[in-house]
Amino acid sequence: MELHELRAFQTVATERSFSRAAVRLHRTQPAISQAVRRLEEELGERLFDRSSKGGQLTEAGKIMLDYAERLSRLKDEAESAVRELQELRRGSVAIGVNEAAVHVLLPIVTQFRQAHPRAHVEMRRVHSRQIPEEVLNRSLDFGLVTYRPGERGLLSVTLGIDELVMLTHPKHPLAQRREITMEEFGRQTIIAHNDPSPRRELVLRRFEQKHAPINIQMALPSLDGIKRAVEMNLGVALLPRRCALSEIAGRQLAAVRVPQLRAPRDLRLIYRKTGESSHAAEAFLAATKEHIADQQS
Repeated sequence: MELHELRAFQTVATERSFSRAAVRLHRTQPAISQAVRRLEEELGERLFDRSSKGGQLTEAGKIMLDYAERLSRLKDEAESAVRELQELRRGSVAIGVNEAAVHVLLPIVTQFRQAHPRAHVEMRRVHSRQIPEEVLNRSLDFGLVTYRPGERGLLSVTLGIDELVMLTHPKHPLAQRREITMEEFGRQTIIAHNDPSPRRELVLRRFEQKHAPINIQMALPSLDGIKRAVEMNLGVALLPRRCALSEIAGRQLAAVRVPQLRAPRDLRLIYRKTGESSHAAEAFLAATKEHIADQQS
């Protein structure tokens, strides 16, 4: 059963005439008659009563017309859905991130969503070392990492450099300092993240190497929780600068450099080198590159 045969049958039933159906479909009348005849032969039933005027449907024809109309609507809906996907009205982008990376990507997501408001963006929390593999196996469209992945088949764009800074309440005694030593930082009441990470281990190792104390008095499970605690002047925290840009700009928090603990890293958005990407993923990559160009200009 071919769609064009169903279309011919449906048009004859609607127009109640083989000749008018031929005109509407820009085909010859014999071609329309042949398409309907093939459909009848396949079904083993007459669909039109040839002895009546006006293309009267048989009982089988009435049933078939109902299904033909449903199939026609489904075909139109399918074509519309594909067009929407092509036009990004209903596409999606999946990005693998860690908690701090969300803040880095939000300006790009904002720019992307302004151009494509119905596209769906999902940021999934994925362990940093697993991100390249999940991008390669197409579980993710993109991933944000702070290292150059060794896997072949991946490309990356650098979004900028991130560094650790001490975040304090604006009225903290050290808030007006441009920078402090790691020993000065270690003597403060420190609020830390309780989730192990390479940067956390690096900081602790440097204090051990210097035989310097570090006064961690509170551990919380999220960056937002840590920032809120610092805003309440419960202590200070060593966090990536980019995760607190809005709070620093709004003077809710102050950022003080600790040169010995900066741990600067490139922020890289990685993606597949080859293989078909969705229209939404291509548009998101374009928005990312545009954002980078805007930042550099």
